Amino acid sequence: MGTVYRRNEIWHIQYSDGNRRYRESSRSRNKADAERLLRRRLLELDEGISPSVSGRYLTYEDLKQGILKDYKINGRKSIKRLGKLLHHLDKEFGGKKASYITGPRIQAYTERRLAEGAANGTINRELSALRRMFNLAKKSGRLAIVPHIPMLKENNVREGFVEREQFLHLHANLPEYLKPPVMFLYETGFRTSEVYNLTWDRVNQKEGYVRLEPSDTKTGEGRVVYLTSAALSALREAHKRRVLGCPYVFHRNGKQIKDCRKAWNNACIASGLPGLLQHDLRRSCVRNMIRAGIPERVVMQISGHRTRSMLDRYNIVSEQDLREATKKLDSYYSRSRGSRRRA
Repeated sequence: MGTVYRRNEIWHIQYSDGNRRYRESSRSRNKADAERLLRRRLLELDEGISPSVSGRYLTYEDLKQGILKDYKINGRKSIKRLGKLLHHLDKEFGGKKASYITGPRIQAYTERRLAEGAANGTINRELSALRRMFNLAKKSGRLAIVPHIPMLKENNVREGFVEREQFLHLHANLPEYLKPPVMFLYETGFRTSEVYNLTWDRVNQKEGYVRLEPSDTKTGEGRVVYLTSAALSALREAHKRRVLGCPYVFHRNGKQIKDCRKAWNNACIASGLPGLLQHDLRRSCVRNMIRAGIPERVVMQISGHRTRSMLDRYNIVSEQDLREATKKLDSYYSRSRGSRRRA
């Protein structure tokens, strides 16, 4: 079913899948290397892997098209972000065969990105995209082996959060158009995109809840969230400022709020909270709900977290939490000593 032959001191192999004949160089002057390569190719045939799709003819562009198609078919909202991740991979592997992208070359790519100043988390997102590309090709039968793609260690759990008094001070320094949505962010733990894309057809003021449809959320899962009194007050304030023809709950002069970084940063600096992100309000709300004794499964339903591990990253322990823990421990010891004396 296959043979080995020599051409200009280099041994080659020839074999057939019953429909087409294939030739391939072993790139070796040793006949035994060619024989091992032939056995491997014949074994691939036995496993149903066609030589035409075993990876030797697959290119990086083929892998890239595979992941882009997957994102489009599944309606992934992060396809725009994917384009940014692929930008650096394109520069490194564009025009190359999939077989060129080996473990050592991936490691070299990682080292170059680190030298460029890219954060570990950013590089990991790029490598995850590359891994996804290979896994999709393997799943579709276009590739036999996925190279090892090691990830970097990340320490990206932010410590950004605000206590209630800090938040109220910050809120007072915001321009008027930002006060309702920022209060809503802090009270609900919604993602910023969920708040600034919120439309009135999702709001039930009478019953005091917001219904997010699957198309509104990052995870593609809808949820119903009942609102605190402060969140409802923010909605009522927004309703007073409602503009005919504008569907958005929170807006600026009838236009959707898309970029408020300058106003936000100025308010943070004036409040003594430079570097705070609006996303930190989501973290703060999650921690506040857990402090209030709300069950974690309910917190996850309100905030839209899918996994417990993600929730744990948001439940940040502050110095105040540690002080309270020490007080509780002292109180426990005092009660224990009193019980022993009475006995």
